[in-house]
Amino acid sequence: MNKHSLLLLRFAGVFGVIGAILGAHMAGAGSYAFRPVHAHILVVGWLSLFAWSVYYKVFQTSETLLTKIHVWTAIIGSIGLSGGMWLYMVKPFDLPEPLSLVLYIGGGVALLVSFIIFFLITLFYREEECNG
Repeated sequence: MNKHSLLLLRFAGVFGVIGAILGAHMAGAGSYAFRPVHAHILVVGWLSLFAWSVYYKVFQTSETLLTKIHVWTAIIGSIGLSGGMWLYMVKPFDLPEPLSLVLYIGGGVALLVSFIIFFLITLFYREEECNG
């Protein structure tokens, strides 16, 4: 398994566990206050990172600067968007609102960049350039 695939797979696993715990908490508490955070953790954290992990495993792309940027913007964006959303919407700490908003928006921007880079990687993919 290449480095990108394994790294994304491990982070997807972390997000899956966190998403499942939040879902169990909401069901047990009878409160759906975490619903948007729970959904984003599972979709951008677990599902997207897992899908990209599978892509890097199946297509065996070369490790390039573009793929490194993609992987790290995906991870940082998933953490920033879901963590920033939690801080901004749930307000678990007495943080200044601009700080939580910057984390929320910054994470979203990083994730958007990651999706755009992934699209570019798929456009430039050539079978003869792969490692496998």
